[in-house]
Amino acid sequence: MNETALKIRIIGDPLLRNKARKIGRVSDEQRRVLSQMSRLMYESQGIGLAAPQVGVNESMIVVDIGSGLYKLINPKIIKKEGRQVTEEGCLSVPGVYIKIKRAKKILVEALDENSQPVRLQAQDLLACVLQHEIDHLQGRLIVDYVSFLRKLTLVRKLKKLKNRSENEKLSESERKPVKL
Repeated sequence: MNETALKIRIIGDPLLRNKARKIGRVSDEQRRVLSQMSRLMYESQGIGLAAPQVGVNESMIVVDIGSGLYKLINPKIIKKEGRQVTEEGCLSVPGVYIKIKRAKKILVEALDENSQPVRLQAQDLLACVLQHEIDHLQGRLIVDYVSFLRKLTLVRKLKKLKNRSENEKLSESERKPVKL
């Protein structure tokens, strides 16, 4: 996979709605994809990115909230505690911010990029980001947390995002934040 192959997919891309395939043993190619995903996440000023967001239908995520980079394969939440409400955005749904209720603390099991098992306890922002990225692996987007009535306020913006090609730049109106 070359450097330019990975691009962030925007809502409307069918791959964003697929359940990502589990990985058995991590290959060199998957390690390269994880590195490219990390680079793309940083370039896009994101704090998390899932493989389906870049057109790879495999269960891999990268996360960095400023305390170090996590590259996780087949992440699974095995324990949740508490509740928090945070306003979330998504690189695949640009310009949209939605308040979402999530667990405040979680325990995640995964593999690292060397196929070694890892357990990660996370809380607050890290817990939120991990849950967000794991949602992507299940084909779930932040707009799925919005009620039907609130979705109606997003319809025009979502249609623009769905219809634009991958190579187009967002217009000023598309960049304008919509908060729900």
